Order: sequence, then C-alpha cells, then structure tokens
Amino acid sequence: MIPETHPLQHLFVELVGRHYAQEIGIRDPQVVSYVAQLLAEFCDVEQLLKIRNASGKPLSDVGEMLIESDPIYGPAPSFDRERQIRKHIGDVTLFYAGMFPESINHHRLRRQRLESLVAWVKAGKESYYIVSKFEYFEYAKVAPLFAQLSNKFEECVYGLNLVKNELEVMQHPIVRRTNELIM
Repeated sequence: MIPETHPLQHLFVELVGRHYAQEIGIRDPQVVSYVAQLLAEFCDVEQLLKIRNASGKPLSDVGEMLIESDPIYGPAPSFDRERQIRKHIGDVTLFYAGMFPESINHHRLRRQRLESLVAWVKAGKESYYIVSKFEYFEYAKVAPLFAQLSNKFEECVYGLNLVKNELEVMQHPIVRRTNELIM
C-alpha cells in the first residue's frame, strides 16, 4: 500500500481533483481521494487480483467475481464477503473503463467491444450501488461515498480517461526532454 504522503499519491490527487472539478464538475473531496487512492493501489498488480475463489485462484474476470459475490445462490459465505467482492468489482471496472478501456474486450468488432464496455460499466455501477446499501455499523460512514460513485460512475470513468490522457502526454519524449531542460 502506498502511503498518503508518497509523491505518487500527491500526483494522483492533483490530477484526479483537477480533471474531476474542471471537466466533469465533481468537487467532492471524498470521491477525489478515493479514486486517487484507487489509482495508487492498483499500481501493484497484486491488488487487481486480490479476490480469490474458494480454491485460492485469483479472479480477474468480472463475470467470475459476480458469481463469487452471490451469498444466496453462489459461494459467498456472508453478506460481508458480498460487499468485499462488489466493492472490488466497482473498483476494477472503474479503473479499467477509465484507464484502459481498450483492454476490456479483445474482440475485433467494435460493436462487441462497445457492448462489453457497457456491461462493465453496468456491473461497476451496480456493484457500488450494492456496497452503498451496506449503511449500518462499520459501513455507515462510507455508504454515501459508494452511492456517489454509483450515481456518478460514468462521469468518474470519463474523468479517469482524462487523467490517463494527461499521464500519456507527460510520458511523451518531447515533454520529458523539455522537463529535463527546465529542471
């Protein structure tokens, strides 16, 4: 886990905060902080694969995670486990849809890729909504945050896409060389 004082955290908070406020009108510091923390967390690929099935196999497929999260007809042993997996589904779908939408579906047909992206967004939005309904006891304080993430899911995806674009510009050789000369 990257500490809040790490420069990478500061970079993500600045980028997410600016793009969310200026381009999409999200100025909620909790949402900005959560999304920035998510970016930092997923710098470690192990965090993307932290949900495992009963046999210990890491789950990377959203469909498998949805099945794994079902406490009634599926293998989730409790509603807490459902919440944990649903939160992860929301996080993963937000991350990939915003930062790597081209990787969601490897099919060549645009229509299939679009339908897959729509399905991912729907799964993420629904998952955050379910997490927001855990509004009692230790989850009471964060439930409104997940309601916001669900309600503004598409905007958050778009904002992350803007962050991705800026990060790509920052990595461009001309930009890097200019920064080296200035410093």
